[in-house]
Amino acid sequence: MSGATLNHLHLVLLREEVPQALLRDRLALRAAEACVAFSGRPERAGELRDAVHLLSSGDLPGPAGEAYLAWQRAAERPVSIKTLGRALPNLEPDQIATWLDAGQGAPVTRAAMVLEAVLREAPRTDVAGLVLADAALAQALGWDHLVPLLAAGLKRADLRKQGDDLRLACHRALISSAIDAIRLATDLARRAAHLKALTPKLRAKGAADAVEMFLTRDAVAPSALPLPDRAARRLCDRLVVLGAVRELTGRDTFRLYGV
Repeated sequence: MSGATLNHLHLVLLREEVPQALLRDRLALRAAEACVAFSGRPERAGELRDAVHLLSSGDLPGPAGEAYLAWQRAAERPVSIKTLGRALPNLEPDQIATWLDAGQGAPVTRAAMVLEAVLREAPRTDVAGLVLADAALAQALGWDHLVPLLAAGLKRADLRKQGDDLRLACHRALISSAIDAIRLATDLARRAAHLKALTPKLRAKGAADAVEMFLTRDAVAPSALPLPDRAARRLCDRLVVLGAVRELTGRDTFRLYGV
């Protein structure tokens, strides 16, 4: 069942209409939320977005924000030791390579072996273990980019399992998380098509570049858009009215927007 589900997801990831970078970034948020919950912290998606997207220069994102940044960095560029080292700066490249080599066999078995190797040698490094497990899965399936899947489907108790028990937990996790990813991809493809159709109607200078940011990021602060502050806020409000993006915070200030 997990093989069939991953095969279907593989076909979805080949579809041009799916905004792949946006899909990975939103799945990274879900993975980070799961990892933060594993650690017993209370932050959820809204707090994670705030911790990263409203971060001022020189400020630290905190433990929860660091988890989110790790998943973002791991998923935004093609899988490589360099990309994984950027996502997990506390690990040496040789250690990352050693753990990835611990995985052998079929894709899910390989991912489970990598996860077990990391957690056996470095307990409490849930983020690193799950990032590297998803990286091993991506490599085994021939995907260019890591797709965050395992964390959102596993339970906290699963991380204490070993051998066949952990492997079966990973199979079950991938069935549920891959199905959720396919549903998310379908929804994002529809939303992205609507946003792209509206782009020629947007007159603000830099609007096309702003739309591209919305199509690649889970959330965008108006201050991050390539427009003057007032024009950026007007564009975001207009896109909300047109049903192309959503305001994600429910606040009157320090707002974030996403497809």
